[in-house]
Amino acid sequence: MASQGDEDLVASKTDGFKVGEKKTVEEYAKLGEHPLAADVKYLLVNLISWTDQNDESLNRWKASLGISSSPALPVDPSDTRRCIIRSLTLEVEGRSDITIDLTTPGSLESLKTKPFTIKEGAQFRMKANFKVQHDVLSGLKYLQVVKRKGLRVSKDEEMIGSYPPNTEEKPIYEKKFAQDEAPSGMIARGHYDAVSKFVDDDDVTHLKFEWSFDIAKDWK
Repeated sequence: MASQGDEDLVASKTDGFKVGEKKTVEEYAKLGEHPLAADVKYLLVNLISWTDQNDESLNRWKASLGISSSPALPVDPSDTRRCIIRSLTLEVEGRSDITIDLTTPGSLESLKTKPFTIKEGAQFRMKANFKVQHDVLSGLKYLQVVKRKGLRVSKDEEMIGSYPPNTEEKPIYEKKFAQDEAPSGMIARGHYDAVSKFVDDDDVTHLKFEWSFDIAKDWK
C-alpha cells in the first residue's frame, strides 16, 4: 500500500495521452540506415539552421535524433541509473546561493534536519544540476508537496523535459525552476516540511527526498 506521501507525489496525467514508444540511443542512431534517413536528416539540419542555434531544448532534440557529433561521456557499466541528480540550489534575489552537493555522503539526510530559512515575501527558486547516462531520458518532472503541522498547504509540479545522455560538449544539465514567492504575515511564519521527487514518463523515480524550511520575518 502506498503511503500518504506517495499518493501526494503522483504526477498529473493528460487525458488521452499515451507515452510514445521508447528508443535507445543505438536505435536512434540506426535511423540512419533507413533509405530516407539522409533526406530526413538533411531537412532537420536545414530546419535547425533556420532557428535559434542557442535554443537548448532544440539542441537536446537534435542530439536525441543522433545528429550531435560530440563524444559521449564514459559511463560505469555497473551504475545502472539513467538520471543522477548531482546538486540542488536555492537561489534568492540579493543573496548568495545555497547549494546542496548530493554526491556528498549524508547530504540528503541534512536536508531534513537542517532547514533552510526564507524571509517572508522573498523571491526565490530552485535549481537542479543532473546527469543522464545510458539512454534517452523521457519526460523528467519535479514534484513537490509542502505540509505544515501535517496538513498539505501546496503541491507543485514542473516539467523538466527529455534529455539524451550527456556528452563531452555538455557534461551536465542545469534546470532552473519557476520563480516563487514566500508567503507573508504572522500566520505564514513557521516551520514547513516538504517531500520532493524527480520522476519520468515511465514512472521511474530517480530521486525522492524529504526536506524542510522556515518562513521567518527576516534572514538569519
